[in-house]
Amino acid sequence: MLAFRLSLPQPLPSAAASVCSRRGSILTLSVLTLISFTIFSLKPLNSIRIVQLSQPRVLDGADVNNVAVSDVGDDDVYHVPKVFRLNYEEMERRFKVYIYSDGDPNTYYQTPRMLTGKYASEGYFFQNLKESNFVTDNPDRADLFFIPISCHKMRGKGISYENMTIIVQNYVEGLISKYPYWNRTQGADHFFVTCHDVGVRATEGLPNLVKNSIRVVCSPSYDVGFVPHKDVALAQILQPFDLPAGGNDLENRTVLGFWAGHRNSKIRVIVARVWENDTELDISSNRINRATGHLVYHQRFYRTKFCICPGGSQVNSARIADSIHYGCVPVILSNYYDLPFNDIINWHKFSVVLKEKDVYQLKQILKNISQEEFVTLHNNMVKVHYLPFTSAFSQDMIHILNFYAIILFFFTCKFLSVQKHFQWNSPPVKYDTFHMVMYELWLRHHVIKY
Repeated sequence: MLAFRLSLPQPLPSAAASVCSRRGSILTLSVLTLISFTIFSLKPLNSIRIVQLSQPRVLDGADVNNVAVSDVGDDDVYHVPKVFRLNYEEMERRFKVYIYSDGDPNTYYQTPRMLTGKYASEGYFFQNLKESNFVTDNPDRADLFFIPISCHKMRGKGISYENMTIIVQNYVEGLISKYPYWNRTQGADHFFVTCHDVGVRATEGLPNLVKNSIRVVCSPSYDVGFVPHKDVALAQILQPFDLPAGGNDLENRTVLGFWAGHRNSKIRVIVARVWENDTELDISSNRINRATGHLVYHQRFYRTKFCICPGGSQVNSARIADSIHYGCVPVILSNYYDLPFNDIINWHKFSVVLKEKDVYQLKQILKNISQEEFVTLHNNMVKVHYLPFTSAFSQDMIHILNFYAIILFFFTCKFLSVQKHFQWNSPPVKYDTFHMVMYELWLRHHVIKY
């Protein structure tokens, strides 16, 4: 403990007193500054929270560096932002996954050869996991075990669904007999990833795999065995995107609703039949012909307020991720759909979620959404949100350090957008789709006991 002894100064001439007064003020400010930085150095930066800040709201990406404390409101797409950030940071520090190396790496069990099309999400996950720090070579350190099943190449070789099931069954049974890890939990700490109904169908012949292990799938439908508290919904994202992300373009969005696609499901047939000739909804029963221009389909997203996303052969649709990327508010039109990251983000803050029976009132439902409500949905999707601090200074310290607290706010907060969560990267980037899936897996591994 340092002790300071102060002595009263002797009277000085008025000019000298003025100079000393200014010097004294500068010295006092310097001492306070030194004390402030000393206090900061004793506290980890990621454990600081500014208690005077109000709750979070959406911030414009262009204004993040200029925003004042009073600009932070209470609108947020995350259910519990503080808990999400705490758990996410813990996941980054501790989560470990062991990848089984058995199988023929040149045939079936490897990253799909192309990270495009229907298998893009599956392929990106395979690749991102190998690029990440989550992988461990020591199975005794693993929290979860990854079964690298990929039916993409099997289908490309013309193998039937029945033979795919046999191949997958032989592979999994081989892992069970060779290693002790499956038997410890009956596979509850194992997971596999597939983003097409091919992979789902190829695993249906293995009841223990479907029932016990964590399934990360793009078709998370409640009515076909998907278990929300066990399985994980994987976003189907067709990358690379052909055009830049949308946002800050509200004046260009003059079309009420848009959908173009194939009639490969009952709900799509109804959408086309009921609304194809409507003058306010831009509905096409076939995908826009590439002969009319390679980017015509994608450019429609920029001009539309609400993009209709009816399920296809499964409940999911890649148009949801397309809509989010291009800044068009997605209208989810599927029953029994467990939306990706549903326990992290509040879809009602940036999308319109409907039942299939609502298709007959679709236009009126969209017209009943006011311009103000539409702007809020759009902004929540494309603008930047922040994740708050995780601990707190005392109130007295805040009064002393208020200026530095404002600066510290921008250095320690995490600024994110919904669009970032629906983007694959190689190598992976914090809070992108890969990390959101890993976070979902991290949450589920906590319920496994052995």
